[in-house]
Amino acid sequence: MLAQNFDAILFDAGGIFLLPDPTVLGPLLAYHGGDAAISVHIRAHYAGMAAKSAVGASEKDWHPYNEAYVRAVGVPEAEISLAAAVLAETRNASTWRWPIPESLIALAGLRSIGMPMGVVSNASGQIAEVLARSGVCQEGAGLYTPMRVIIDSHLVGVAKPDPHIFDFALAHFDGIERSRIAYIGDSVTMDIGGARAAGLYPILLDPYDDWPNADFHRLRSLEELLS
Repeated sequence: MLAQNFDAILFDAGGIFLLPDPTVLGPLLAYHGGDAAISVHIRAHYAGMAAKSAVGASEKDWHPYNEAYVRAVGVPEAEISLAAAVLAETRNASTWRWPIPESLIALAGLRSIGMPMGVVSNASGQIAEVLARSGVCQEGAGLYTPMRVIIDSHLVGVAKPDPHIFDFALAHFDGIERSRIAYIGDSVTMDIGGARAAGLYPILLDPYDDWPNADFHRLRSLEELLS
């Protein structure tokens, strides 16, 4: 079992547990010729993240993501700029709320083996509430998977790839060496880079094999942690 290689696991939230809601974005982009199927929009998110990392875009620069996303859902070239602008307006903190089913299954399995877990996310002050409202997890005991801590970059004042954001989480994992803590994210620039700089073990969630020549560990699904 891959998870047994680690003494604790930290996760990003977006792209790992939650996606921009395809039931909202699908109809909006269908107006511009895009496919509204949920499966197509799931793939589009990871295409967008790969495009964003490929050009080294900063956390605040989502233009490469938006263009790659709308192309991935099949928006015609003549509509790309307009559709990307629509996506930029609607893919916001309020729409990062669609829970990834496979990730929920994996969380239940990790909880059953007693894996210490936490979340470190570049967010806007809302991520703990959204994770709970979406039925994913909460900090401490509750209805869903318990996390030791949920770190929101907006609330702590530092964001990935700055490795210092992880210090806020690691204070809740006393006695565990950093190299024995995995961090799982979906951005090479933000997550792999930040986790490496923090001395953690970086893992990329790469469901569509967008990074075949990577020099870091990749998963197609969080369920692989339990296999």
